[in-house]
Amino acid sequence: MARPVHRGINPCGWPVPEPPRTAWSRLPEDGDGLEAAAQAYYGTQPLFAVAGSQAALQALPRLRDQACVSVLHPGYFEHAHTWRCAGHQVLSVTAGQLDAAVTTSDVLVLIHPNNPTGARFPVDQLLAWQARLDARGGWLVVDEAFMDATPEASLAPFCPRSGLILLRSLGKFFGLAGARVGFVLAPPRLLERLAGLLGPWAVSSPARWVAIQALADRDWQQANRRYLAAAGERLADLLTRRGLPPAGGCGLFQWVRTPDAARLQDRLAHRGILTRLFVEPPSLRFGLPGTEADWERLAAALADVTAPAGQSNDE
Repeated sequence: MARPVHRGINPCGWPVPEPPRTAWSRLPEDGDGLEAAAQAYYGTQPLFAVAGSQAALQALPRLRDQACVSVLHPGYFEHAHTWRCAGHQVLSVTAGQLDAAVTTSDVLVLIHPNNPTGARFPVDQLLAWQARLDARGGWLVVDEAFMDATPEASLAPFCPRSGLILLRSLGKFFGLAGARVGFVLAPPRLLERLAGLLGPWAVSSPARWVAIQALADRDWQQANRRYLAAAGERLADLLTRRGLPPAGGCGLFQWVRTPDAARLQDRLAHRGILTRLFVEPPSLRFGLPGTEADWERLAAALADVTAPAGQSNDE
């Protein structure tokens, strides 16, 4: 029996057609229309296609000399990990410490909206931080992996801007994580250095073909934004009714802070419900179920694990 995996990826992603046979037999070509489709979708240029934003995330630390890097916490672990592995000094900062961190950092790394808290920041505030960093040769790196559901909050229309680097991906909103397609929006010179580091053919021809079609499908995008808004509210309501009110989230996930997070994750896993555990602060990230049957299974599992002592059906 299939089990819903709550991973922050759209369970009802873009319906992928069969790529043409030529996509499998040709090397990736820059003139195939991918960059133009992405520029139209994000409303900006230039940009650079990468094998998922993870590829750029791992490469960016290699484009700077040793620096002081502040990374929003809690957040996606790989950001701090890759900068630390490249020899940079990495500091974890809370949302309330960001303004002070701009003064003391060479690089500020944010996920926006944040994963897992869903925290959002006004565009004017983000641009003010970028300007202060850029005045000292610094960078503001913003991972917008979960931004597609709310494009009005994106910094993409302000690119290119000195010292501003945006990471975008087709993995979450489009549900195309397996295609490994992402984009970096940044000043041209920085994109040239990134391209030189990553080398040619970063994204496969079939993946490029799929991405072109998905980025151009405006009807699906608009309908999916409405679906995700409703599904996110439904998930928040379900969790709240089971005594687990979210402390934050977005259309693709909800974040629950609880000192019982580790035990709840284990008990839910025994019922086929997978969540993402965060140790500090103790919390769980819940993604969206994919079908009505999955919603029912999640509701039943939550009812079981949140039942009073002696009334649950632990396996």
